[in-house]
Amino acid sequence: MPPFDVPEGDPFGPHNLPYGVFSPPGSSERTVGVRLGDHVLDAGAAAHALGSPYASLLARPSLDALLAAGRTAWSDVRRALTAWVTVPAHRETVEPLFHPLSEVTLHLPFAVADYVDFYASENHARNVGRMFRPDAPDSLTPNWKHLPIGYHGRSGTVVVSGTDVVRPSGQRKAPADPAPVFGPSVRLDIEAEVGFVVGVPSELGRPVPLGGFRDHVFGLCLLNDWSARDVQAWEYVPLGPFLGKSFATSVSAWITPLDALDEARVAPPERTHELLPYLDDTGEEPGGYDLRISVAVNGHVVSEPPFSTMYWTAAQQLAHMTVNGASLRTGDLYGSGTVSGPTERERGSLLELTWNGRDPLELPDGKRTFLEDGDVVTLSAWAPGPDGVRVGLGEVTGRVVPAP
Repeated sequence: MPPFDVPEGDPFGPHNLPYGVFSPPGSSERTVGVRLGDHVLDAGAAAHALGSPYASLLARPSLDALLAAGRTAWSDVRRALTAWVTVPAHRETVEPLFHPLSEVTLHLPFAVADYVDFYASENHARNVGRMFRPDAPDSLTPNWKHLPIGYHGRSGTVVVSGTDVVRPSGQRKAPADPAPVFGPSVRLDIEAEVGFVVGVPSELGRPVPLGGFRDHVFGLCLLNDWSARDVQAWEYVPLGPFLGKSFATSVSAWITPLDALDEARVAPPERTHELLPYLDDTGEEPGGYDLRISVAVNGHVVSEPPFSTMYWTAAQQLAHMTVNGASLRTGDLYGSGTVSGPTERERGSLLELTWNGRDPLELPDGKRTFLEDGDVVTLSAWAPGPDGVRVGLGEVTGRVVPAP
């Protein structure tokens, strides 16, 4: 089907237009692309062909220049792209610049600067608390309702969807073991998350307030925070996640601009504790997003976590991440933390889905507690869009390969 003739209701129609970076068939050159249906528009070539002033932002091998350009430019470029793919007068010029999605090579769309991951789902945090602190008076830690808990990860191991994930090795020690052992992780897990991509940097020493979220954050993508639970359990006291998390983080090849998700904005869950002023979003525009995520293992859907249940919003996470004066850089990526809903079918990790391995999942190809070599995990999602049309998020997939 010709790219201009996207079927009505296609989740990647002109109301969406996520950005990525691709190489055309038979070429190693990288360029910015925009997805429309099952095609990719060479956005830089289109800008040149139409004499657009935005060619300097789009005829690039990454999204970095566009990310740094700021909110006004983001909106202007989006309006221009929408016209290029919908106005009949542009069709003759633009249509030859599309490539079938199945024929291109997709790349990591931006240079990841810093990477931070949060722990923002109350359902996930309570599940973990019940598993590992069953005798505690509250399944949440005392600070959980007062600030978004997070940790700094490793930006150099953020990989694009489709990249194989090598099973990590490390130290592990079960409670009954007399000493730790070294070897490949035997409790390899996933975490279904949403990643937020920072465009405009901030000044060192100047926090970003809640209201600055849309001035700094360009868009979002699906994110899989692969986790070696056995390595993590032995290493995390007292400083938190380290090698159990840093071996790989998979992100989608497509970054959905925040402007495409205006219809999906929702209020977060009711706050049960008074927040300090820098986190108090009373009176701010709705900070949650109604994203419907699906988690599949080897093509079999095992969970459908709802992002609308997340207690801490992306704006609050950004405010907390910078409140000490830490600066933002173009390409900073921060993850929402595992997305889990209130029911068993809505849990965003195998740790929760199998209750720490106690209740194996029944898959068509056998039982699973944690991932086996060869398993393929795919996250997909959609959000409500204008006039009842869905906004599709680019999927993120990864296959587990054996440790060397």
